[in-house]
Amino acid sequence: MTIRGKKVLITGGAGFIGSTIAERLIENNHIVIYDTLHRNSLAQSKIAKHKNLTMIKGDVMDAAKLKKAARGSQVIIHMASIAGVDTVMSMPVKTMEVATIGTYNALKAAVEQGQLERFIDFSTSEVFGSYAFNVKESDTTTLGTVGEARWTYAVSKLCTEHLTLNYYKQFKLPSLAIRPFNIYGPRQVGIGAVHRFIVNALKNEEITIHNDGSQIRSWCYIDDIVDGIMLCLEKKQAVGQTFNIGNPRSTVTIYNLALEIKRLSNSRSKIVFKKKIMQDVELRVPDIEKAKKILGYKPQVDLEEGLVRTIDWYRNNLTHD
Repeated sequence: MTIRGKKVLITGGAGFIGSTIAERLIENNHIVIYDTLHRNSLAQSKIAKHKNLTMIKGDVMDAAKLKKAARGSQVIIHMASIAGVDTVMSMPVKTMEVATIGTYNALKAAVEQGQLERFIDFSTSEVFGSYAFNVKESDTTTLGTVGEARWTYAVSKLCTEHLTLNYYKQFKLPSLAIRPFNIYGPRQVGIGAVHRFIVNALKNEEITIHNDGSQIRSWCYIDDIVDGIMLCLEKKQAVGQTFNIGNPRSTVTIYNLALEIKRLSNSRSKIVFKKKIMQDVELRVPDIEKAKKILGYKPQVDLEEGLVRTIDWYRNNLTHD
């Protein structure tokens, strides 16, 4: 599928990842961003006033408004969700409602289009639980204790995956799901580790690490996940599949991530450790062989290069934080 001359609806598209996807597609397509604007990276992008962009402020819980926004779309990239561990823990019911009901509304709107060429559901690497090393898409998902708010996001996203793939099986909707692994880069908003560490490092303020910092993550630069999305749009073989999208080469402890950001930003920040009593993901490293084989996906940006690009952006844009 050539991504040209399409109407592309991106729910949650004003966010960090969605707005970057829109940047990649906007010159040759009509992009519709449907978002509550709770987190608005789009405002800082180069395309905020682009002639090919339509911005609709709306909630995926509003089925009628979402259906209207989707009208005429050939592509729907569904990213709308409640994000951030602290936010999820404070609003677990809202988290599940937006994920499950919102995704149902998006899928129903997609089916009613009649000419949809691709539906992509954004799931999460959280579905693998606390300890996930070289995890494959076919591995059994591991969810936390029922009633523990920490895992509300993961279980609701796993539900959206099942729903999306069953719409493919039952209604022949050309849909698929991806599981992003720790995405970072310029214009990221929220409370993610890279965002927080860089902002504090550039201000020479304390960098706070939860617990002892031994938690392990594989970090994926924003350009690499957007490459993965483009491949999912272009490759017919992607339909009906779930893909891990990440960069296992860029694997590091949270403590060493903070040290690296300090070094690259020439920061005088002090690293401090704060005890946080909550269930956490101790280890998260993806196996991306399926994405390599079916999509031809290969992450290009290693951690140091990605951090340098991100630090440079924040250095020039701290007034927008």
